[in-house]
Amino acid sequence: MRDFLSNRAKNIKPSGIRRFFDIVSERKDVISLGVGEPDFITPWEIRDAGISAIKRGYTQYTSNKGLPELRKEISAYLKDVFSVDYSMDDMIITVGASEAIDLVFRATLNEGEEVLIPDPSYVSYKPTVELMGGVPVSIPCSGENGFKLTKEALLSVITDKTKALVFPYPNNPTGGIMSKEDIEEILPILIEHEILIVADEIYAELTYGKNHCSLASFPALKDRVVLISGFSKAFAMTGWRIGYVCANKEILSTMLKIHQYSIICAPIFSQYAALEGLKRGRANGYATVREMCAEYDKRRMFMYRTFTEMGLNCFEPEGAFYIFPCVKSTGMTGEQFATKLLESKQVAVVPGDAFGDFGRDYVRCSYAYSMKDLAQATQKIAEFVKEIKG
Repeated sequence: MRDFLSNRAKNIKPSGIRRFFDIVSERKDVISLGVGEPDFITPWEIRDAGISAIKRGYTQYTSNKGLPELRKEISAYLKDVFSVDYSMDDMIITVGASEAIDLVFRATLNEGEEVLIPDPSYVSYKPTVELMGGVPVSIPCSGENGFKLTKEALLSVITDKTKALVFPYPNNPTGGIMSKEDIEEILPILIEHEILIVADEIYAELTYGKNHCSLASFPALKDRVVLISGFSKAFAMTGWRIGYVCANKEILSTMLKIHQYSIICAPIFSQYAALEGLKRGRANGYATVREMCAEYDKRRMFMYRTFTEMGLNCFEPEGAFYIFPCVKSTGMTGEQFATKLLESKQVAVVPGDAFGDFGRDYVRCSYAYSMKDLAQATQKIAEFVKEIKG
């Protein structure tokens, strides 16, 4: 039979996260710390707005860019919360941040151009670059300095083929952030080398101790920053599939053409729900977001203390809702650790190499779960570690 498949698509590796999710979904006895999804239900006011939109017959297409009123609210939100200035015409409402990631690489990459990606990082960057014929280049990031992107590491990988840098902070899977001071360290390099910067800020609202600093807030960079975010994490709206991307008009217009052909628009009822989330948030000082963040902070410190007490080297996460303990002291790789933990203790975590080669000795654990689940899971992990170390 003739091979109808694209060589690029065939060569893409399946998601390391999904492989473990598939195993867990088939077993009823497993406690999972693998899903990067808030355990909070979408607030009622937001759900009700989506239901109401359907009841009122809002089931048509919106404009390709999305509802004007939603884009206007996002513009105000970015300015109020992150001091980032984008007008409603500078953005597209997307089907989650994931579509925005795909759009930016489809709109900007040519064959053989290099994209720099901090390693470890979210699983989607590398395959989306490869699907466009681009070349992903890993930038090693170490737990010793909080998995930050350093000027030395950045300079070591920039070449004349470098087209773009992915800036994924707060970081999934490590929980690392880049503070204003950290960004200022690498700012001269970013200014000197005129490369595109893809700032994935989906966890921007979830930081602990320091507020998020957006690259788009630096005037010298703003025209080269593509800012990606959405409502999945901070507003507990993962299943609504609603995100957005902001960029300069030239880049945005090309992304919009692709969006028009491939998606047309994000679901209208999800857009109305997101609109309500922003309006309610602005009225009450984003109290629900702050309450969720405070709860995650408690879980974060519980997980950090617990893994440290187990004797696992562990960076204290500063953002997102993941912790990334190193399991090298057990004599196992992250893959071996996760596999044997699932077999012997029925606890699922994600091997660190799913997020890049430099995650080989780590596992990712989400703390977007109830304290009860976290306590049960970590007790079993502690037993497992004790048994291994003897």
